Amino acid sequence: MKKLLISLLLLAAGAVQAQALPVREQARIVNEVLAERLDVLLPSLMKANGIDMWIVMSREYNEDPILKTMLPAEWLNARRRTILVFYRNPQTEKYEKLAIARYDVGAAVKGAWDMKKFPKQWDALADVIQTRKPVKIGINTSADYGHADGMVQTDYVEFMQMLPAEYKGKVVSAEKLAVMWLEARTDREMQIYPRLVDATHKIIDAGFSEQVITPGVTTTDDVEWWFRQKIRDSGYDTWFHPTVSIQRNDTEPFDQLKSFSARPKSNVIVPGDLLHVDIGISYLRLNTDVQQHAYVLRPGEKDIPDSLKAAFAKSNRLQDILTGQFQQGRTGNQILAGALAQAKAEGIAATIYTHPLGSHGHAAGPTIGMWDMQGGVPGSGDFPLHFKTAYSIELNSESTVPEWKKNIRIMLEEDGYFDESGFRYISGRQKKIHLLPRPAANIGS
Repeated sequence: MKKLLISLLLLAAGAVQAQALPVREQARIVNEVLAERLDVLLPSLMKANGIDMWIVMSREYNEDPILKTMLPAEWLNARRRTILVFYRNPQTEKYEKLAIARYDVGAAVKGAWDMKKFPKQWDALADVIQTRKPVKIGINTSADYGHADGMVQTDYVEFMQMLPAEYKGKVVSAEKLAVMWLEARTDREMQIYPRLVDATHKIIDAGFSEQVITPGVTTTDDVEWWFRQKIRDSGYDTWFHPTVSIQRNDTEPFDQLKSFSARPKSNVIVPGDLLHVDIGISYLRLNTDVQQHAYVLRPGEKDIPDSLKAAFAKSNRLQDILTGQFQQGRTGNQILAGALAQAKAEGIAATIYTHPLGSHGHAAGPTIGMWDMQGGVPGSGDFPLHFKTAYSIELNSESTVPEWKKNIRIMLEEDGYFDESGFRYISGRQKKIHLLPRPAANIGS
């Protein structure tokens, strides 16, 4: 308990300066969280999905995405072929974590391969299976989720060849179990997550400031690389290169295809620009994903133009419409359809492309639209919403700016959490456009 308290105090202190903990402390927290997930969360998920044996395997440098979330912090990769077996006896509810490997896989999973008795690794796995007599053997194959499709062809062929004949018909896809493992957030993780999102917000605050941006000199490319360096210098990593783009009073229309499929070109930032950033950090095996806006004041201007404020408020309203549709058991496609219908009724030209968030940036779970699939997403969009899951609320609304004689899109993305009490933002959301130069009172909340 004392170590846990120290860890949380250090984590909180690090968040104040948007600075990561020392690597050793990070590793201890990762391993504590992993132990809880393997010992408490996983057996309950196996029971709920009716899978009594889950086999996860990978060879070094070709790791299954699921296996990567199960390795201890000290393991950056699998070793040779690493095979993890999780078994829950449906009658006795006895639960086992076994590593058919040459080593213990950290403190959480003990090695169970007697190499003297079974010189061949596959024979050791076959013995584990025959001894426990599972009814359903889950493996990671999936048509809809790359996260849950980590068993490679070679491993699959060799696995099926060694499997005793009476068990071949008991092999099933562990897709739902795998997705639920990835999407579920524990209470301990949700104590940590606000610090990550807060750190992301602080990095955006610092980047959208006169300390970084000099109008007429600084380019969007300069700011992108500043963000990338700041993330690294703060002790975090990122799962994608930050992008900074501009909408301004010119004749160039907003091109949604270019916005989502091509990296914005480098532009010199000038007064009157509406800036947009898309940024995310990776830390303690969790990920953030945030998009916010800033406005560069023109000479003589004291505030953001009212038309831009109104456009921003419309996207804030769209966020509320979307999260108001969150109900356990509803699919991503049902939530999308309901939100778009309500937005249309309120006169909002909406595009919604919200995704689960957690162990990955674009994570496993119910997909709620894609920018080019507003009629629903087959497969991952049919997955139901579960409690204790996190989401990147990503969307945009289109508005007319009369003084620019053109339409713009306010593209927002903020990280939230859904549980029995409803939806909440993990560490607030942007409610005001950042102002450059800006006093502290104008910083978005």
